[in-house]
Amino acid sequence: MSISVHQLNKYYGEQCVLNKVSFEIGSGEIVGFLGPNGAGKSTMMKIITGYVPFNEGSVKVCNVDVQSNPIETKRMIGYLPEHNPLYLEMYVKEYLQFVGGIYRLGKGANARVDEMIERTGLTPEYKKRIGQLSKGYRQRVGLAQALLPDPQVLILDEPTTGLDPNQLVEVRNLIAEIGKEKTVLLSTHIMQEVSALCGRVLIINKGNIVADEKADNIVSISQQKSQLLTVELDKHIDEKEFMTINGVLSAKQLKPLHYQVECTKDIRAEVFRLIADKGLTLLTLNQQERNMEDVFHELTNAK
Repeated sequence: MSISVHQLNKYYGEQCVLNKVSFEIGSGEIVGFLGPNGAGKSTMMKIITGYVPFNEGSVKVCNVDVQSNPIETKRMIGYLPEHNPLYLEMYVKEYLQFVGGIYRLGKGANARVDEMIERTGLTPEYKKRIGQLSKGYRQRVGLAQALLPDPQVLILDEPTTGLDPNQLVEVRNLIAEIGKEKTVLLSTHIMQEVSALCGRVLIINKGNIVADEKADNIVSISQQKSQLLTVELDKHIDEKEFMTINGVLSAKQLKPLHYQVECTKDIRAEVFRLIADKGLTLLTLNQQERNMEDVFHELTNAK
């Protein structure tokens, strides 16, 4: 396995930030790491990369223990942190050559730098100081430095922050290409990004892994648990009336004359009869398809 985390605990003082976290990621996987702010995503990524110690459990990168062999594991990882640290006074190419020196790339450093400039779309800007770049191009510089040592594992914390729609597509395509030959773990708050890029999804909430599923399966699994109906009427009805139907889990008014009903089975016929019995007119009745955002809200108890 490229990344193996087993029964990991992390505390800051008495606060438990990660609670018995376990997962494995194989070579060639692109895994989306989701969770609300403060859930433990960035801490988990910093632990995998060896920047933050942990209290209990084990973490291995390419079967090498992170705590016992921190230098060896760092050689195998490319890391783009959430707040991309760059030397703003340096020129783009100069900075990447500097990073290449840190990685001791040797004689092939200049060729590798040129390759990364081209792959990350930095060619129009590589002669500028980093401080002159837009936020989107600074993200590209961070991605280029993460890729520079040709790592086996790529850890990306919010990699598309600040990118415009065109840049977003280009960087997504680049990550997808990289994922064919490397292991990629990326965190993001953009659900469309997960659907577009990731074959698998990890969701963390309050330090606990609450979902670990293939991206294609996670929505359908949620739909098996419950369904959502939207109902529009010509006159007001107390939402509690929907609770009289067998299989209804919850009902709420979204806005005047519009209601959302969560149920364990298809109850459209029962809803129609209820409305008719009340002498009201049913204007619309739709069964909603769940998406990744719905699943995220459900599993993290977001309001």
